[in-house]
Amino acid sequence: MIVALIDSGLGLLPTSAWLRRLRPELDLLLSLDPDGAHWGPKPEEWVIDRVVGAAEHAVDLGAEVVVLPCNTASVTALDHVRARLGDEIPVIGTVPAIKPAAAASRSVAIWATAATTASRYQADLIERFANGTAVVGVACHGLAEAIDLGDTDRAKQAIADAVARTPADCDGVVLGCTHYPLMAGEIADQLPAGVTLFDSAEAVAAQTLRRIDALGRDASGSGSVTVLLSGRPGELPAGAAAFEAGRLLG
Repeated sequence: MIVALIDSGLGLLPTSAWLRRLRPELDLLLSLDPDGAHWGPKPEEWVIDRVVGAAEHAVDLGAEVVVLPCNTASVTALDHVRARLGDEIPVIGTVPAIKPAAAASRSVAIWATAATTASRYQADLIERFANGTAVVGVACHGLAEAIDLGDTDRAKQAIADAVARTPADCDGVVLGCTHYPLMAGEIADQLPAGVTLFDSAEAVAAQTLRRIDALGRDASGSGSVTVLLSGRPGELPAGAAAFEAGRLLG
């Protein structure tokens, strides 16, 4: 079975790596969009067209399941992708792990891109899932961009800046951009001891597997990894090799 994962850049790696660990026989189609990255600052209709087009192309190539391991794609285009692909193709979106973080923490910081931090979407998630826990948004300027380049030194600088702007009493940090788990070890090292990180990659992978099992189809495959770059056959960007998930999939 082919599972397509769609993101503008390397943010699809954490969920893809979890799928590889949990079901190594699945065939993965990794659809990146270097021509259009990054999606966060782009107009909503542009993002919808881009994501829907990538999903349709993936299905044309044989994908039976589509995953959007990207917060921007999920909030902007998830419903449109589902409407276009119909009920036969499961489409799984991504939501930042605010609910589990709020349940386990006294005070939570949500690290995200500047666009997401300022969005109505994140404010609505906090209102729905914080359950009275104090939550603050921290915009991580340049972190996703540095990760896409595989520039770990620049990423470490962006992490240090975010740590400096994270309230000292926060004991939970939500990694609200799917790129950020690729630097989870460095983030944990720079945050004070006792701070717990929360991300959604493993949960999204688990939900994907539940949806696959519910189909009742033969999900076996050869364990292949195919990469599309703005719709063209290609390879993972060189920067992916800077991260364990990228090396696992490469």
